[in-house]
Amino acid sequence: MDYRSFGHYNGKTDMADYKHGTMNTEVQEKTFSGFVTFIIRSAITIIVALILLAVING
Repeated sequence: MDYRSFGHYNGKTDMADYKHGTMNTEVQEKTFSGFVTFIIRSAITIIVALILLAVING
């Protein structure tokens, strides 16, 4: 299937004015940092819970 058949092709590339490295990524960086923090804390919590279960059940 040809991309021109979708009806929104105007013969130009919409990203022609984009310059690599100029996009503001502050929101993405904060989101990723929060995600990594959540994963690390979750992993630590799970490991501590497993250790406690092993110690309690002996």
